[in-house]
Amino acid sequence: NSPSLWQRGQPSLRRNLSDFPVKEKEKLAEADFRRLQKQFQIAAEKRKSYGANVRQQMLAQEKEIESLTQEHREVSLTLSQIASQRNAMQDDRNCMEVQCLLQAKYEYDALIRERKALLAELDSQILELEKKIVKENQIATKVKQANSSKRLQKQIETLEMRLNNVTVHFDTILTRNNRLREEIENLRIRKATLDNFYLKLHKKLDQQWRRMNTAVEQSTQAYEQRMEALARISAMNERHTKDTVQYNVELQERERVLDQETKLKSFTLTRFTDRSELEEQAKKKKALKAAQRAKRSQGESFESREVAYKRLLELAEDGDIDRLLNGFIEKEEKNFACFSYATELNNEMGKMQQKIKELQDEIASIMTDQENAESNNLHVVRELEEKLTETTEEANWYEDRCKESGKVLGQLKSGMEALFKDINCDATDIMKQLGENGRITDLNLMQFFGLVEKKTNELLLMESVLRYTSADGSLSTPSFTNPLLDGAKLLRLMDRGRLCPPPPTLDGTTDAIDAVEVPLDHDQLRQLVLQIQEKERGNAAGTGKKGRSSLKV
Repeated sequence: NSPSLWQRGQPSLRRNLSDFPVKEKEKLAEADFRRLQKQFQIAAEKRKSYGANVRQQMLAQEKEIESLTQEHREVSLTLSQIASQRNAMQDDRNCMEVQCLLQAKYEYDALIRERKALLAELDSQILELEKKIVKENQIATKVKQANSSKRLQKQIETLEMRLNNVTVHFDTILTRNNRLREEIENLRIRKATLDNFYLKLHKKLDQQWRRMNTAVEQSTQAYEQRMEALARISAMNERHTKDTVQYNVELQERERVLDQETKLKSFTLTRFTDRSELEEQAKKKKALKAAQRAKRSQGESFESREVAYKRLLELAEDGDIDRLLNGFIEKEEKNFACFSYATELNNEMGKMQQKIKELQDEIASIMTDQENAESNNLHVVRELEEKLTETTEEANWYEDRCKESGKVLGQLKSGMEALFKDINCDATDIMKQLGENGRITDLNLMQFFGLVEKKTNELLLMESVLRYTSADGSLSTPSFTNPLLDGAKLLRLMDRGRLCPPPPTLDGTTDAIDAVEVPLDHDQLRQLVLQIQEKERGNAAGTGKKGRSSLKV
């Protein structure tokens, strides 16, 4: 390919070379050579990559061919096995067995249908025979009853005896029922009162818990305030000690400076006093000798002045008398300022000591107040804990009483269920009305009592009918009147509110409990419960007397 491209590019190169000079022609030739060399390299790389791709494809195709040949061998092997005579015979045998089984299934299905039809016919025949047997039994019993009057009389007597026994049993059940009903009502009343007491005690317990929490919070706040006050007091004490130490240091420094100044002053005063005495002596001597030397020349007085001036110069270190006088005046002013500052510091120290005393008095009063508050809080917390323990004990006692009353109610319910089953009462009405499962609960107990009363009335009515039919043969026998039916009439005529008095309202108990704002102890609660029970007994006795008077009327 490269020579052909070179041959094709030669005329154009020649034309271009003829157009340009020699150097430019060489440059163009080199550029074309490089370009053609790059194209050749690219073509060679493409050829190498194409050869590698072809080799990879050939390897993959060889692997695929090997896998296909292996699969072909396996398939041919399985086909040869399937086409073998043994497998063909096994398939024929399996087909024959399946056909036999299907035929047996069809036969058994037909046999089952025949047996079902036969069973249906037998069931219909059995029902017809049972109906015939029932009819024949009824006819036989009627014939026997018509033929045997003595036997009927005996049966009537036995039935009467059974009925008497049943009535006696029913009377005992009624009395027991009334007693249980009264006990249930009393237990309900007691449960209501105990529930009310429990709620009140629970509320009081919550209040006491809240009060105890507030007391604890107040005590914690007081303790925190006390700790803050103690921290402030300690800080003030530290500050006071630091101030006193600093003041003592400054005071010592000032005293030292004052001592130095006083020493200096005393030294200067002594020096000045010495000079003044010498001057006075000199003056006296001069005055004494003045008369003698008056006549002398004025040079002598000038000499004396020069001597004094020399002595002042000796006292002055630098030889400056004005500076000596100014330094003395400045020292005197400094001493006076230090004295005034010391007096001011003494006054401030007195004020600070007075403030410290006042703060100490305040701290002592705060400490006493905090101790009193802590003692009061501890006393209140102890009282609250004692009341809390008492209320928890009372609540536990009332819970035990409530559990005992619940157990008694459960026993009453179980006894009522047994009685309900013994007399064969029907609870379909209650189940239809309430949608219940026929079990006795606190809500439907009165309705079950009504069903039991209804069943007893039906039994008493059956007894009276049987006695009337038994006495119908003899006209001389008087009409039978059952005293139990008379009692039932009285029960029907009586007011239901008198038989089952409604539970007393808890207004009195709530008023009695609400009237007591302070939490009660165990003895006070016991007295309150006894008073409420006596009131309830008095009310129950009044209602009982009213019921008896209405019965007598």
